[in-house]
Amino acid sequence: MSEEQRARIDALLRRPRPEGPMTIEEIRAGFEALMSTMPVPEGLRTTRTTLGDRPALRVDPEGDPRAGTILYFHGGGWVSGSPETALSLTGHLVTRTGRAAYSLDYRLAPEHPFPAAIEDTLAAYRALLDGGTDPSAVVLAGDSAGGGLVVTTCLAARDAGLPLPAALLAFSPGLDATRTGASMETKAGVDPIFTRAAVEHTGRMYLAGADPSAPLLSPAVCADLTGLPPMLLQVGTNEILLDDSTRLAERARAAGVDVILDVTADVPHVFQSFAGALDEADEALDRAALFLDQHLRASPA
Repeated sequence: MSEEQRARIDALLRRPRPEGPMTIEEIRAGFEALMSTMPVPEGLRTTRTTLGDRPALRVDPEGDPRAGTILYFHGGGWVSGSPETALSLTGHLVTRTGRAAYSLDYRLAPEHPFPAAIEDTLAAYRALLDGGTDPSAVVLAGDSAGGGLVVTTCLAARDAGLPLPAALLAFSPGLDATRTGASMETKAGVDPIFTRAAVEHTGRMYLAGADPSAPLLSPAVCADLTGLPPMLLQVGTNEILLDDSTRLAERARAAGVDVILDVTADVPHVFQSFAGALDEADEALDRAALFLDQHLRASPA
């Protein structure tokens, strides 16, 4: 059944698209349309709020949430997406762990290029701490560009002298603005979503002339990862961004960081979004929930 599921999703993601670079309006509309098809778990309670002066969506499970907070950063190439487009992923983490999440509506490029998104995510984390949340009761989580923000936000927090969260969870993170990973070439054509031209197009919007080798733009190859908390990186083999995760994991281990690299065969970018339609997605989310439980089980109430 799984092979049929993978083939069906691959065909879905390979539907014809307009040729040539897309406008920012087309990128955002297409991403919202795709993510609107991802089923959201039932029984969630959502509340609009603010965190660090940015809008956020608080997502609660049914009943009283367990101790611990998930601070979630959505995907969308730093140019699109919102807490609503990520609600399926956030919701699955909430329902599987019984813990509440804050999903942040950080500023997007090209209107707000680097480092605006990191400024917002760091401010949101700082707001949780200033509000009395124990850092050992917080996990940073995110997908794609948001997965990259999980790592870079933690680096920024470390460099600012803030206490670090309990753990980091990243689904198919974008971690290398230099685009030097071998998978950029070896997975070309295998990846049903991205091409080098597409990620470089949105990347230029986010960088806006910044040096791509800056540590907060390419942590997989340029950042000092010393002192980061335990991390789980989940990625599929059918991704041109595969080596963003493999190289970060290798460098994190060399820096003494506790890291789990969880690679699933023959699945696309952020395959966890297809929970309910892809067995590997549900299994990966179960592993992610276990990781969160292991690192939040001693959290203060």
